[in-house]
Amino acid sequence: MPRDRPRRVGITNGYGHLTVPAVPRQPAHRDRSPFSISPMPTQLSPRLAAVVNALPLQPHSRVLEIGCGPGAAARAVAARLTTGHILAIDRSATAIAQAQAAGTDEIASGRMSLRQAAGEDFVLQPDEEPYDLVFAVRVGALDGRHPELGRRMLQRIAAATTAGARLFIDGGDPLRELPIPRV
Repeated sequence: MPRDRPRRVGITNGYGHLTVPAVPRQPAHRDRSPFSISPMPTQLSPRLAAVVNALPLQPHSRVLEIGCGPGAAARAVAARLTTGHILAIDRSATAIAQAQAAGTDEIASGRMSLRQAAGEDFVLQPDEEPYDLVFAVRVGALDGRHPELGRRMLQRIAAATTAGARLFIDGGDPLRELPIPRV
């Protein structure tokens, strides 16, 4: 290939062969490993701000967020708690690492903790108090996309919450409440 032309990378899309310019690799920052986790932006998106604003939070609430991703909503909830606590869980180790990197102040204050766990596998740890508020944003098991996982997750939520606990998911204006099945 002549040197005066940019290198191209082929992509097959099912309709033919497309070419796009290759993107040069950026060197890793000298102070970080190429595998380090960069903190996520600290500002809350308007969508997540609406979700957090709609939650019936009290300064003493014990909150469980399922599917926390990089922890933006969990940090915003923690900022509203005084004696309360939020546990943010996600099945992804990368998401938990990002949430930990961005939430150092909230974690150090004791108002927030993180755990790598899938919602359908979540159980309280020994001596862990149950939660009185649960929320999830874009979690397929709770929004109907994965009904079998949803049934399992609702059972786990019921076992990890107080009798009067409430569960909220996105899909309303901006939230909708789901009943927690009690046996």
